[in-house]
Amino acid sequence: MTLTPQLEVNKGLTLQPVDKSALKPILNAFNEDPESAYSALPWLDKSKDIRQQIRDMLFDVENQAESDEIHFWSIIDDKTNDFVGLIGLGDELQLLHSNYNLGYWVRSKYRRRGITAACVDVIFQWLTSRQRFFRIEITVHPHNEAGLATAASVCLTWEGESVQEFIGIEI
Repeated sequence: MTLTPQLEVNKGLTLQPVDKSALKPILNAFNEDPESAYSALPWLDKSKDIRQQIRDMLFDVENQAESDEIHFWSIIDDKTNDFVGLIGLGDELQLLHSNYNLGYWVRSKYRRRGITAACVDVIFQWLTSRQRFFRIEITVHPHNEAGLATAASVCLTWEGESVQEFIGIEI
């Protein structure tokens, strides 16, 4: 059993374990840029109530907080206490022997500052400190150029392997 820790990021940011108190900041960020939220959080269904879907996600994250199967953080600006985004290690896996799927969403006004890469480094350093082997997936929509660049950077920094093609079918 490993609890999701609070982690300090060297860019004046803190990764705080997600709980239900994140609902309002997440909804406010969603309302700023719904399309990027739908892109970053593909499980969101446009035909259903967003508040309920986010609430359900937060409930699931809190219920699994001690399972070590998922770890999600709110990215918080230390100076302003502003919600910057979400980042997490989820359990929606596509590849055999993977432990987690890395997902993230950074509010538009905080993009292009290296925040995602800095947060990923801190999370991966935490995983490395646990002295276990972890295989992490990063799935990016092929038209998301910024996401592809971030994934490529993470693979380069952490000596990952890029899998060019993946075709998923869900029935």
